[in-house]
Amino acid sequence: MKTSKITVFYDGACPTCVRDRKWYESWLGKHPDLVEWYDITGKDAALAAMGIEPSEALRELHVQDSHGAVHKEMDAYILLLKQIWWLRPVAWLMGLPGIRQLLSAVYRRMVDQRLAREGRG
Repeated sequence: MKTSKITVFYDGACPTCVRDRKWYESWLGKHPDLVEWYDITGKDAALAAMGIEPSEALRELHVQDSHGAVHKEMDAYILLLKQIWWLRPVAWLMGLPGIRQLLSAVYRRMVDQRLAREGRG
């Protein structure tokens, strides 16, 4: 399965997000060109111009596919994981009913707690 380049909107002010980006970049191996990273920090106007609500961008991962469509939260994670062949089964599992909703609830809770700790929530 051939993948197309995606753009990942991430919170560069979040140490965990930056660490996760580095892990993911290392997993891309010989194909770092499959993902473009866009730090959303301080870019509210640019995000809004792209149709992305800045407050949502802090709380939900956003990924833009090669056709320009923006995917959010679990759909974004699934698209991101599909970029790496050995993570495609994980992406498939994440999309299953029940699992998707559980992961979404856990993810939202973790993000809200992190933002509250950082005084940004």
